[in-house]
Amino acid sequence: MSETEFVLVTTTIDNEGAARELARSAVTARLAACGQVGSPISSIYWWDHAVRDMTEWTVSLKTTRTRYAALAEHIRAVHSYEVPEIVATPIVAGDPAYLAWIRDETNTI
Repeated sequence: MSETEFVLVTTTIDNEGAARELARSAVTARLAACGQVGSPISSIYWWDHAVRDMTEWTVSLKTTRTRYAALAEHIRAVHSYEVPEIVATPIVAGDPAYLAWIRDETNTI
């Protein structure tokens, strides 16, 4: 992972309620400053020796690089998928006040 201080972590899940609960639990645990649930998407992927076609909801979580490992573990613990998507994209620039807010809201010290 890049050495940037902030990351956007993305996952998908099979229903809106689960997506909202995942976002809420990550923010409540202070693992992410913000969680956004996106509209349903169509995912087509290879799994268990077959092509699958499924409706999913995206969950985008803003956090710091130092909180990424704990957030990824949280996603794995609460997610219903055997192998959930957990992708971290470095945030290379952003409004300084917004980035400071992410830092402040995920700082548990």
